[in-house]
Amino acid sequence: MSLKPTQKIDSRSMLSPGSIRRITVAIQLCALVLAGHSWAQNPPQPNRPTSTPYSGDLSIFETPGRDQRLQIQRVMDILGIKHGSGVADLGAGSGWFTVRAAARVAPDGTVFAEDINPEAIKYIDQRLQKERISGVHTILGAPDDPKLPPDSIDALLMLKVYHEIAHPLVLLDNLKPALRPGAKIGIIDRNGNGADHGLNADIVKREMKEAGFKFVASYDFTKADGQDYFLIFQLK
Repeated sequence: MSLKPTQKIDSRSMLSPGSIRRITVAIQLCALVLAGHSWAQNPPQPNRPTSTPYSGDLSIFETPGRDQRLQIQRVMDILGIKHGSGVADLGAGSGWFTVRAAARVAPDGTVFAEDINPEAIKYIDQRLQKERISGVHTILGAPDDPKLPPDSIDALLMLKVYHEIAHPLVLLDNLKPALRPGAKIGIIDRNGNGADHGLNADIVKREMKEAGFKFVASYDFTKADGQDYFLIFQLK
């Protein structure tokens, strides 16, 4: 076939209807794959307010009678914390829960006291030395990454912490490699709007589900300490 210099070829005329359909489907599939990859790398985050992480006087967490009000031994029973367990205290603050968990897992277990506040880590390190507590490792985490060692955690507690997490899906995704099979995640908090140092339990459940965790149980005996709920989750 000869062409005149100004004659253009319509590429569509050289393709059958079936070929065009196959090309269209292939393009759509590529778009879906790319969209899925983008979501995995940058999952959509909840659009809700959060309160500023506490950075004041850490001694306020050491109020007399808190063990009884919060029933911390019962909390650890529910989380399955025992001799030899690997435990994470996420947002450890003064180390109030850290030292109690350390006593429970001794002598062969390990507690990871994580916080994003360098002053909290310094406070806990000094406390461990002063009270001669072993089996605890302090970790300076990041707002979106607790930086826990892989395959190290049987139980994790977020005590009055979850409402401060701005990007929970990212943090929880970074947390997953540290969890051992069957690991339990405990969240103790109060109801609120996110900006008032609290977050409604139904929002926590929804976000945990989106992050790939299943809801296991709910308790309210923590109300005596001003905390509305104690929620338990595990990886699906």
